[in-house]
Amino acid sequence: MARKSKSNLSELYLEENKDQIYENALAEIQSFELPLGTTLRSVYDDQPNAHQKFMEKLDACIRNHDREIEKMCNFHHQGFVDAITELLKVRADAEKLKVQVTDTNRRLQDAGKEVIAQTEEIIRCRVQQRNITTVVEKLQLCLPVLEMYSKLKEQMSVKRYYSALKTMEQLENLYLPRVSQYRFCQIMIENLPKLREEIKEISMSDLKDFLESIRKHSDRIGETAMKQAQQQKTFSTALQKQNNVNYGRNMHLGRNRILESKNELTLKRTFEDEDEHEEEVLTAQDLVDFSPVYRCLHIYSVLGDGEVFENYYRKQRRKQARLVLQPQSSMHETVEGYRRYFSQIVGFFVVEDHILHVTQGLVTRTYTDELWNMALSKIIAVLRTHSSYCSDPDLVLELKNLIVVFADTLQGYGFPVNRLFDLLFEIRDQYNETLLKKWSGLFRDIFEADNYSPIPVANEEEYRIVISKFPFQDPELDKQSFPKKLPMSQSVPQIYMQVKEFIYASLKFSESLHRSSTEIDDMLRKSTNLLLTRTLSSCLQNLIKKPHIGLTELVQIIINTTHLEQACKYLEDFISNITNISQLTVHTARLYGLSTFKDARHAAEGEIYTKLNQKIDEFIQIADYDWTMSESDGRASGYLMDLINFLRSTFQVFTHLPGKVAQTACMSACQHLSMSLMQMLLDSELKQISMGAIQQFNLDVIQCELFASSEPVPGFQGDTLQLAFIDLRQLLDLFMVWDWSTYLADYGQATSKYLRVNPSTALTLLEK
Repeated sequence: MARKSKSNLSELYLEENKDQIYENALAEIQSFELPLGTTLRSVYDDQPNAHQKFMEKLDACIRNHDREIEKMCNFHHQGFVDAITELLKVRADAEKLKVQVTDTNRRLQDAGKEVIAQTEEIIRCRVQQRNITTVVEKLQLCLPVLEMYSKLKEQMSVKRYYSALKTMEQLENLYLPRVSQYRFCQIMIENLPKLREEIKEISMSDLKDFLESIRKHSDRIGETAMKQAQQQKTFSTALQKQNNVNYGRNMHLGRNRILESKNELTLKRTFEDEDEHEEEVLTAQDLVDFSPVYRCLHIYSVLGDGEVFENYYRKQRRKQARLVLQPQSSMHETVEGYRRYFSQIVGFFVVEDHILHVTQGLVTRTYTDELWNMALSKIIAVLRTHSSYCSDPDLVLELKNLIVVFADTLQGYGFPVNRLFDLLFEIRDQYNETLLKKWSGLFRDIFEADNYSPIPVANEEEYRIVISKFPFQDPELDKQSFPKKLPMSQSVPQIYMQVKEFIYASLKFSESLHRSSTEIDDMLRKSTNLLLTRTLSSCLQNLIKKPHIGLTELVQIIINTTHLEQACKYLEDFISNITNISQLTVHTARLYGLSTFKDARHAAEGEIYTKLNQKIDEFIQIADYDWTMSESDGRASGYLMDLINFLRSTFQVFTHLPGKVAQTACMSACQHLSMSLMQMLLDSELKQISMGAIQQFNLDVIQCELFASSEPVPGFQGDTLQLAFIDLRQLLDLFMVWDWSTYLADYGQATSKYLRVNPSTALTLLEK
């Protein structure tokens, strides 16, 4: 019974909830989210009559949705009906419009066909008309050309070459350019040069023979022209000197005249190696037959092609000019290479100058000037390059003489040569550089051979030999009897003479440059300044820095530079006598020897101070103090006495030095000695000092003070030199007397007895 009642209760519960189950299933079907299979299984799962009940429920749901749809359709039905009515009305109007548009388009197409056809016909007619007009115009242009060419053929057939050339000229200049775009005209243009070449062949052969002839004879023509120019210049120079009343020079210029004569003879011999038959050659026309070029020019002029001939001639000559201007690779090795190069160029332009004056238009002044400017640029570039390889000043000087003759020769034919003389100024700078290198070696040799000792003179003759080489004046020394010693060493007169030799060598280059005496004077002074400020100064600086130069040598170098500095005014007088330019002239440059020798002297002085300090350091290094000794030895240390003796002997050598130099060296040495002794006391490696060691050190300082008070170098005022050891003295007195109360009481006051004692220094020594 219990089981049955329980079953009834379950059925009653399912009956009551089945409506809710069906409602949920319908909701799930309508949502389209869950799978239908799962929903349907939940409806039919073990339920009797489940299908029928579910279908009833589904029908009821459908009826509800139908009622809702009907309500919505009833609500919007009237609006839908009105829209359909309006569309039906528009439909009729649209059909009418479509019919009208179609009819209009058809009528337009029918009307346009006739217009298009008429337009195309008009275009075709106009194109035909334009083509006919163009053909007529072109035929009118071509007919004269064809007539003239037919006439040309007829003239060539009857050998009327002059008329044929005139006809060709008309064709080329007047007719053919109008119709040059046609192929038959191109054929005519190609044939015309061939016809002309038949006429020009013989004259062109003559021209080539002429060009070959002048190419072979250019060097002989150039040699002859340069020889004549040099002879004329020599004659003019001699005549000018003869007529110059004021001509004459001092004893220094006697040598210069000899050198000038030697230069002229050397230059003459350069051109005197000709054969006897060449001595009679006077002009370029005697060496070259110019008649072929005259005939060729006449033929080309008659043919009306003179410009072509001129252009061809000039073109060929330009090619020959380039060949002439091309130097040999070894030209810079000998003067003969330069001479041959210049001769060919002169010969070339002598021929061009002759053609310029005997023909009309073949060569113009503008052409020759243009050719000369081109050649001049090349010549300058070649000379600038090859001269840079010359390290021998004699070769550079010979090159300069050749350039001068070369320039004078071409200037006589009317060619501007200012740029060549400007180039000579560049070569002059190079010449000076080679001289400076040469004299640098001479100066080094002189300094190496010098013994750096005063020059001994045993008698009057030796004395005069020295002063003839160097302007030395000392009235006090003149009063002394022989034998005696001059203060400078042997290098001074040798250096002075070498500077004069350099001026002579520099003067050689300045000759024949067509420059005024003022300019020559300026050049000599500038080159001499370079010798003094660069070459001699460098040699002196290097000499001073050499390790084997000791204090004695440095002292002698200072004395030597002093005398060389005093001799600079005599060098200025020497240059003025050569150039006849007074030193009072505003633009006259001054020699910079004063600054050169002052710089060398200052360097030597600095080296003296350095070497003195180094020597003091060497003595200090051999000091061997026993810092733990109980009492002193009672005498100064041996190393210090040796050092003082060395300083005494050294300062005795300084008696010939200027007072300030000797005083500065002495003060520097004492200050360095004092500083070295102080550093010895304060050395960090020194850990302990006994009072005996302090006493021994005090004895050494006393010797230093005695040395300073003995006035090793005169000129110090009072105890100035002793002040170099004042720091050491006050520090040692503080420890010897052990007067710390006074030191502490007076510290910082100007009247303090231990004013120079630094507290940290005293404390350091006290700790030791």
